[in-house]
Amino acid sequence: MTHIDRRGFLRAAAIGMVAGGPLAALSARTADASTMVKRAFSPDYGPLSPVKDHTTGLELLKLPRGFEYLTHGWTGDLMSDGRPTPSMHDGMAAFQPSGKLKNQIKGSGKGHWTALVRNHEVSAYSGAFVEPAYNPAAGGGTTTLVFDTRRGEFVHSYASLSGTIRNCAGGPTPWGSWLSCEETTEINGSVRHGYVFEVPHDGIGDARPYREMGRFSHEAVAVDPATGYVYETEDATPSGLYRFRPTVRGDLAQGGILEMMKIGGGAYTTYADGTGTVYPEIDWVVIDEPDPGPGETSVVQQGIAKGGASFRRLEGAWYHDGKIYIVSTSGGPTGQGQVFEYDLAADTMRVLFASPSATVLNNPDNICVSPRGGIVLCEDGSGVEYLHGLTMDGEIFPFAENAVVIPAGGVRGKSVAPGDYTGSEWCGSTFDSKDGGWLFANIQTPGITFAITGPWENGSL
Repeated sequence: MTHIDRRGFLRAAAIGMVAGGPLAALSARTADASTMVKRAFSPDYGPLSPVKDHTTGLELLKLPRGFEYLTHGWTGDLMSDGRPTPSMHDGMAAFQPSGKLKNQIKGSGKGHWTALVRNHEVSAYSGAFVEPAYNPAAGGGTTTLVFDTRRGEFVHSYASLSGTIRNCAGGPTPWGSWLSCEETTEINGSVRHGYVFEVPHDGIGDARPYREMGRFSHEAVAVDPATGYVYETEDATPSGLYRFRPTVRGDLAQGGILEMMKIGGGAYTTYADGTGTVYPEIDWVVIDEPDPGPGETSVVQQGIAKGGASFRRLEGAWYHDGKIYIVSTSGGPTGQGQVFEYDLAADTMRVLFASPSATVLNNPDNICVSPRGGIVLCEDGSGVEYLHGLTMDGEIFPFAENAVVIPAGGVRGKSVAPGDYTGSEWCGSTFDSKDGGWLFANIQTPGITFAITGPWENGSL
């Protein structure tokens, strides 16, 4: 089957398949994404307007009526352990706190706490900020926060991983840890970077790289709770979609087998695939050397040589209800982004949405699913940046606008330079682990964590 004929077959296959999940209507609409439009605002939540931050009094976000927020963990703020908050906030996930973590903190709100592990995409070799450190020269890592959902306040924070660089995204595991991923393949002296590190939500990570999970420009991971398989994305072009099959479920330190997705007859390229494309022929090829050194064949090229499929800048990934949602930041017919859905049981994948233009969706990045089944997409494009939502009938709308402008006099108690930060990307969106009443997200620069709440029940998020 030729490359063009195979594409025709894959598109035609969409007609006979039934879509499921919160994005079902997207694939039910049409394979012609040019007909898709973005609503000016959610039909349920209403238009956006400036809302004051409960912490600083500044109007840092625009949100629908009835929603409010507070900020915490600005770059440079001292944490509970006395260390300054690192910069470049990125991926994040929420966890139900363990008894171990609760016992470390004084307070009466233990039954209403959520723990957050947050990445810092620091590229500089500015020195590790907590021990143990993987590379004492590297300035990236993670911090952990505890939030009281009843009182609406952050109650604890500390450094939880250090000595890494460019900790971009990652993902939560079913056993209560955060997998933090380095988006690089740099070598600092004799120290290789480009690995996955595991951080307990209630302690400090041992800074041990999981080399068998691959050394490449990692972005996000999503874990299948039924098998313990870890699905990994790669922020590069070409990039692969990888699957790590651990030797022991729930114990990634014991190693395992890294594989790359193969579509159809092999060497398939997804770059231009639009809304409605379905890939019913899925296979996996083994990566023989997951930890290549200088001058050795990269992980992605090893996979492509065996027929692995190529993607454009795979970034966000999220597990929900037997499916994994995957974002290609610059894929699709217009290069403005694709959202894939991989059905684990059926072993099929589809393009649920490919942005027809930047005015609809401009290079999505991180993704999360709310407890109510709605989708949140973090935008990382050009111009003013938004958190986007998806209605249950498949229409995109802006939910939150980055309106961060620091006045000339600065913000009292914050070591952040005055300026316009509205073009800084959203990242790390995640709902609290208790009942989904709070949405947490980061603005990467100047480095701020937001906690947003409001009448979620009025709409699809």
